[in-house]
Amino acid sequence: MNVPIKLEGGITSINIPVDAVIMPKNRPAGQLPIFFEAKSAGDFTNTNKRRKEEAVKMTQLRATYGAAVEFNLFLCGYFDSGYLGYEAAEGIDWVWEHRIDDLEKFGL
Repeated sequence: MNVPIKLEGGITSINIPVDAVIMPKNRPAGQLPIFFEAKSAGDFTNTNKRRKEEAVKMTQLRATYGAAVEFNLFLCGYFDSGYLGYEAAEGIDWVWEHRIDDLEKFGL
């Protein structure tokens, strides 16, 4: 789904792609849905090259929608502690594809 965000200065808007936008059934009206980005990696090298992409999206979403925005990762493959720590420092949480039941912790 394309999600509109405002660029620096708040004058220009662009759309950024987000893999899944989910509105929990029990979420009060007017609150934002939860955004998920699906990531798959065949080795650790690729993840370190791309870890800033998610941090940039989180920064853009926060600048547009506020600190309460929820942007998380759905991970499959090889992600080491360096990658996960970098994302956690940005306030990004994740769910492993082999632990799909952990989505319950997000109210899903």
